Amino acid sequence: MRSLRVRDDNSKHPGQPEIGPNGIVGDSHALQSVLTEVQRVAPTDSIVLVLGETGTGKELIARAIHNFSTRRGRPFVKLNCAAIPFDLLESELFGHEKGAFTGAIAQKIGRFEMADRGTLFLDEIGDIPLALQPKLLRILQEQEFERLGCCRTHRVNVRLVAATHRDLSEMVRRKEFRSDLYYRLNVFPVSLPPLRERPEDIPQLVSHFVDVFSRRMGKRIPHVPQETLNAFVSYSWPGNVRELQNLVERAVIQSDNGILPNPVSTSEQVAVTQIAPPVQGTLRDSERALVLKALRAAGGMVGGPQGAAARLGLKRTTLISKMKRLGIYRRRGQIEINELNEELPKPANSWSDCI
Repeated sequence: MRSLRVRDDNSKHPGQPEIGPNGIVGDSHALQSVLTEVQRVAPTDSIVLVLGETGTGKELIARAIHNFSTRRGRPFVKLNCAAIPFDLLESELFGHEKGAFTGAIAQKIGRFEMADRGTLFLDEIGDIPLALQPKLLRILQEQEFERLGCCRTHRVNVRLVAATHRDLSEMVRRKEFRSDLYYRLNVFPVSLPPLRERPEDIPQLVSHFVDVFSRRMGKRIPHVPQETLNAFVSYSWPGNVRELQNLVERAVIQSDNGILPNPVSTSEQVAVTQIAPPVQGTLRDSERALVLKALRAAGGMVGGPQGAAARLGLKRTTLISKMKRLGIYRRRGQIEINELNEELPKPANSWSDCI
């Protein structure tokens, strides 16, 4: 059985994923485009709004922004706005004085003060109540605030990174979010692609998480069977990277004799197979089949907005190099597709015209 090689010592095996800043794994064009934007905005003090589905790694991006910035030696403070009750959220953000309300038995420093001269990451900012939004807007504009129960104004120097899985513009339209706060937050939006839009990163993520959890549990899992990897690649991952991490952890717990079982349930595989049937063979075969499928859908075109490169989320030059490495070439007006046992019609322009 062919398999994916997983690191089982401190050395670097061929094919082992490079771990990027703050544990970010993947080299897909979609993910690299995000990291390029992160490096572009990080040296500034501008507010960054990280958008993406739940589980895509928004906190990792926020940490990367902090670590690439001039504030990297200062505090990185985070707060999940959806996890704090409304009655306590204002105190968590701005702090309170002793006796400010029932139960306030001592002075409390808020997250903005904790993050002074550093970075504050507000996760799920779309869940901040409307009543609290004017106070948040004021501190973003004026960099000043008062603790609950105190009339003294405090000034801070905080760089804000906010994140949400919600559509804030739609919330503004429904009057569930203040438009002036939305425009203040939306200075530099960074959109994280869901995992289903970057399937080429899945083998690297699987290898990384297998290594992490096998070490933590004292197990040795040197290989991931191809059938298990096929199930991972073909699954749609509605919970994104967090779901993949949890399923790999489950599989490591269930593993015996160094073999990683398939943790994706049969019903999930059946539903996903109708969209993207798993491919038998090596990891190279799976990658080759994905490229060929994109070429077929694009009518053989590599470049352009509807070309195979755009469909795969890759640069045109990256796809060309990948095609050469995978042995995909044009012959006698057709594309060579041994594995899929089918041929494509000749596109309007030859590949040489497209690339």
